[in-house]
Amino acid sequence: MRKKIENDVILGAALRVFARYGYRKATLEDITSELNMTAAGIYAYAESKRELYEQTVSFAMLRWQDRVKNAVSQEQAASSKFTVLCSSALLYLAEDKDFSALLERDPSIFPMFPTVDPYEDINAASVGIIEEILSLGMKTGEFRELDAKTVSEVLFSMYKGFIIHAYVQGESEFIEKNLPQTLDLILRGIEKK
Repeated sequence: MRKKIENDVILGAALRVFARYGYRKATLEDITSELNMTAAGIYAYAESKRELYEQTVSFAMLRWQDRVKNAVSQEQAASSKFTVLCSSALLYLAEDKDFSALLERDPSIFPMFPTVDPYEDINAASVGIIEEILSLGMKTGEFRELDAKTVSEVLFSMYKGFIIHAYVQGESEFIEKNLPQTLDLILRGIEKK
């Protein structure tokens, strides 16, 4: 347990420093200073600034994902789970100012068209959450039959577009303006029944 606490403290400090200065300008000395630790101490956690950065981004993304999973788990119906998934995932960054600032400084964390995604496992797990909700909705009869895997990937791409507009490009009103209509479109479609 102590190792987990130390890890969270170190990665939290690294996140604050990377958010403040960006990857290029932040130094390991900035991070050790934030922690009141020696430079040698930080090397017990990461061999390089790049490794520490990737661990820090993974830490922030997993914390975000855990918050969303917790919010979704409070709901019973698939449509409610889906609505909570979308809103909590998008609004989380408004609360996590450090990760939001880091994402603004380094949009490659969440690329729209990745050729290489260093956070592929985390993003795949997020797509998996969507797929689970769609599968539940099909099982309960709330959603029509569809290819849950493909639709999940499409929905995740739409989600990334929201993140890029709101947090990378700084269009903070984008979510408030577009999320309700987007959810309505996804849940009800455009075809008149």
